[in-house]
Amino acid sequence: MMNTKGIRRKKSSLSEVKVAVVGAPGVGKSALAVRFLTRRYIGEYDHQSDNRYKHEVLVDNEPVLYEILDTCPKAEDEYPSSEIFNWADGVLLVYSITDRRTFGYVKRVAAMLAAGDYDLPLYIVANKNDMVHLRQVSTEEGAILARDADCGFAEVTAAEQVLPVAAVFHELCKAVLAARRKSKHSLLERMLGTRSSNLKLYARGKSDSALPKD
Repeated sequence: MMNTKGIRRKKSSLSEVKVAVVGAPGVGKSALAVRFLTRRYIGEYDHQSDNRYKHEVLVDNEPVLYEILDTCPKAEDEYPSSEIFNWADGVLLVYSITDRRTFGYVKRVAAMLAAGDYDLPLYIVANKNDMVHLRQVSTEEGAILARDADCGFAEVTAAEQVLPVAAVFHELCKAVLAARRKSKHSLLERMLGTRSSNLKLYARGKSDSALPKD
């Protein structure tokens, strides 16, 4: 008989990471997500609404349950809603090296995130680097944008690569988990600091009450 109690305990110990894949139409967001999820390449995938996937993998030998939101803007001037950014733990910003307009889209989204109160780990991905003969955005430009956004950067091609695409999702996941640990540590420090202050006040009051009476 299967030990379902043990399975539930294992599932509850999973780290869950929500990733929003964001970029202009036609940059290969779905191709990147499906390559990561299935190791297969689907080519151009024209879907008409946001798609959500779940996928469990090991990151640094620890099980992680990804929830991936493949966003679907209808036009190049349509940007993700605040609901998407509030939902996500991390954001994968994708542009195509063959289309400068898609690079501008990612720059504007990065600026929106910086101006908002989101504080989300980011990772910038330049897709289609197998099409260097059509390149419109240099590697240096992508690296500079990532440096300004204080995040990771990689050039990949969903059409030909599996491991580099998976590495992008894993690096973003590790950034999310590191930010989560830092947040918990800061909260613990604040809680301990408050408790320490209260103890000092209590100790002071106790010593005053212990003074000899006239």
